[in-house]
Order: sequence, then structure tokens, then C-alpha cells
Amino acid sequence: MENDILVDSNVFLNLLNRRRDPAIWLVEWAGNSNLATCGMVKLEVLRGIKPLKQLTNISAFMDVMINVPSDPRLWVEATDLAWRLDRKGIVIPGADVVIAACALRLDAALLTSDTHFAQIDGLRVITPPAGWFET
Repeated sequence: MENDILVDSNVFLNLLNRRRDPAIWLVEWAGNSNLATCGMVKLEVLRGIKPLKQLTNISAFMDVMINVPSDPRLWVEATDLAWRLDRKGIVIPGADVVIAACALRLDAALLTSDTHFAQIDGLRVITPPAGWFET
């Protein structure tokens, strides 16, 4: 949907590294937009969290976000996207291709600080606000 925003793992991780609660920052920033996630983002974010309480809180927040299902069709879509990008000489890490495919499937914008996502035709990219990742 037009108001859906898939949050890339780098946004979560950068906020966490600066001791900022992603749930608070993202909900306040999103306003009326719906926040989304996918299995790949969950894996990248949750695997690195050490404190159990923080893991539980971030996991619970992700559970109430829109979740893009990781069904067999998603893997076909991601593979096709990677193939098309590669033919254009655009090589993006596989995990990021899956995240992009999830955003495209949902017709959501992608909130990310990774610039290579801008090379994907049809993917709306939003850069996090200035100051989010400053200490």
C-alpha cells in the first residue's frame, strides 16, 4: 500500500547501536504510515541482540508490524529481481535483494540508509531523517 514502509535492518541496528529504542523512534516518525518487516530483516536484527529483554521487546514490536510472508513465490520474485539486476551490472547482496523483493511485493517504500537500494527500478526508497544516527 502507498502508506506502507518496510524498515530495513540497518535502521534498526543503527538506532540500537546509539541506544535508541527503534519502536519509539519509528512509531513517532511514521505517523499514519504502516510499518512493515520481513523474515530477512528479523533475522539480521534479532540475531545480534544480546540482552534478552531487548530481544523480547524488539521481537514483539516486529510481530505487530505488517509481516511480508516468506513463501515460495517470494523466493522466485527475489531470484528474478537479482537476475535482472545482475544483467544490468548491479550486484546487490542476496539478503538485500530479498528485502527489496518484500518491499516491492507489498508496494511499500523502503526506509534504509543503504544507497544501493536506489538502483532498483520501481522501489521507493526513504532515507532516515538527519540526526537519527548521530551520537
